[in-house]
Amino acid sequence: MNPFIYDVAATRVVFGVGTLAALGEEAGHLGMKRAFVLSTAAQAGTINAAAHALGEAFAGNFSEAAMHTPIAVTEKALEAARANGADGLISIGGGSAIGLGKALSLRTGLPHLVVPTTYAGSEMTPILGQTENGVKTTMRDRAVQPAAVIYDVNLTLTLPTKMSGVSGLNAVAHAVEALYAPDADPIIKLMAKEGIRVLAKSLPVVASTPGDKDARSDALYGAWLCAVCLGRTSVALHHKLCHVLGGAFDLPHAETHAAVLPHAYAYNAPAVPETAAVLREVLGSDQPAGVLFDLTASFGSPTALRDLGMPADGIDRALELIFQNPYSNPRPLQRDAIRELLENAWAGRRPQA
Repeated sequence: MNPFIYDVAATRVVFGVGTLAALGEEAGHLGMKRAFVLSTAAQAGTINAAAHALGEAFAGNFSEAAMHTPIAVTEKALEAARANGADGLISIGGGSAIGLGKALSLRTGLPHLVVPTTYAGSEMTPILGQTENGVKTTMRDRAVQPAAVIYDVNLTLTLPTKMSGVSGLNAVAHAVEALYAPDADPIIKLMAKEGIRVLAKSLPVVASTPGDKDARSDALYGAWLCAVCLGRTSVALHHKLCHVLGGAFDLPHAETHAAVLPHAYAYNAPAVPETAAVLREVLGSDQPAGVLFDLTASFGSPTALRDLGMPADGIDRALELIFQNPYSNPRPLQRDAIRELLENAWAGRRPQA
């Protein structure tokens, strides 16, 4: 057994069906008497349900959360929260709303409760990425980890099929990197393997039968496992690529993760034989990267970065940013090899690994 350190930052988790009804009680546990809700405009219906659950503790909402947490949006939301006398923050939605809640919590010290509606996983992490002037910077600080999370399977039933798929593959990416993270412990590796297995099994069912509550429950459970992995381990090439591409070209978050995942794994596969063995087992294939590529395509999501809005001449810009501040990675970053990776991902070529 290799040596390891097991260091857990606690987040209260409420998981089930119809658990949004407990929002008022959970907010009360955190001392919220004037809870300010953060979301995107798409969550209008859920905001109404949340306001009902909060009752007199509902202090208003801000529905302009944006991808990659632009600092300008954060400053606008901060003014609104202060104007409404907020003593607590509630994020409802995916990574955009959750990132905004983290940014506000960091600036104000207010308790933060999250109600995720996707499988992206930011809710279980002490990680915050913020964007300014086309550059996305990422920090890790326990001060931004939400105090509580309510998972309600019902809120995922209407998540569109394509978004369900790419959001789930975004979660899988967290677990894949956790399997070879230098700070992974035995529990995290078990959770990563189980998270990938559950998502690989449930996501195709979600694609064919979006209203299957059992499959939705399994997918949300798998996403939670993968999110814990992201929160407890360091990230590597995959997340570096996605942070750079998202910040520099304003690419959609989950779709970018899904498109990049097969290529980032294929790059690292020769250096991580134990991870490769796990993925071959749970994905049932000698070419895990190909399976991940095919899963993305099966949901109707673009497998090519060019189809997500990345210009061909953006590869040089991406290379520059990647090598300005590279993350640690099991396989050393080689400029020519990373260029080839980006060219393959831009064109949507299926990796053979």
